[in-house]
Amino acid sequence: MRVGQNPVKSVDRIAPPAAVTVVVISYIPFLSGYYAHSLELLKLCLGSLYANTDGAYDLMVFDNGSCAEVREYLLAEQAGGRIEYLTLSERNLGKPAVWNICFAAAPGEFVAYADADVYFYKGWLSSSLDALRSMPQAGMVTAMPMLTPQKYSTATVKWAKAQRGAKLETGQLFSWDDFWKHARSLGNSEEHGRAFFEDNKAVRLSYKKRQYWVGAAHFQFTARKSILQQVLPIPAEKPMGRVRLLDEAINARGYLRLSTAEWHVQHMGNQLPAPGDLLDGAQAAPARPRRIAGFWAWPPLRKLLQWLNGWSFDRLHHTQK
Repeated sequence: MRVGQNPVKSVDRIAPPAAVTVVVISYIPFLSGYYAHSLELLKLCLGSLYANTDGAYDLMVFDNGSCAEVREYLLAEQAGGRIEYLTLSERNLGKPAVWNICFAAAPGEFVAYADADVYFYKGWLSSSLDALRSMPQAGMVTAMPMLTPQKYSTATVKWAKAQRGAKLETGQLFSWDDFWKHARSLGNSEEHGRAFFEDNKAVRLSYKKRQYWVGAAHFQFTARKSILQQVLPIPAEKPMGRVRLLDEAINARGYLRLSTAEWHVQHMGNQLPAPGDLLDGAQAAPARPRRIAGFWAWPPLRKLLQWLNGWSFDRLHHTQK
């Protein structure tokens, strides 16, 4: 039996989702050892996202089985109106499995993905969307210079060679400083980094007065949801899975894999950045403002109105019993 009518029936419309869904996956099982600084890094990641994202977006965070302290922080961020969609998994499902969930569920036309140890600079989103919109064939765009194995970007090279107005340059074009700034955040030794740097030639694409590096990274990228749906599901066999399967699938479908010529994001790794490591010199960023603002967001008033709503419902529907 139903008493009264659901108040939602009187709502004429709901606000549509933003065109961009930013997806962040967190996994911090404990706050010691390898993960000793991970909660602070997550806060720095989200703080830079709040402060430096140009344009409207909805934030989707999937926590992949983190400890209680991390869950409490994320719940507080959602309660503060800074996370639109929050999922707390009881266990680690593996990164590819969470990709499958989030990329399918994201309501936006574009999905901007980042690991929870990525720092965002001003202009990161607009530069990524500019690449996708100027080249509809683009499959994924990473918002920083990347030197990557070219076997995952053969479709990009093929497209550029056949595209009128596109220009390709190949050689030792990538700077060691740009390469090492990222490679060291992955825990690689300088010897290992030097070997990769010398063995892999960079490919630079010029098109429509813009320049990009050929290749992208799966720790941060922006893509059209419609393209991601074509390559899902990504097989999930273990926690990290074969994340390269996403790169391979985008390439196999004939889509471009690109990275921007300028630094718009930065991978931090598992250590807090030292002074000067971040390009803008920041060590913290202001919080994203609450979505509900002003007089009606005052907690005591909201509590009073909720009580009045419940009291009036009881008076209307139960006084005659």
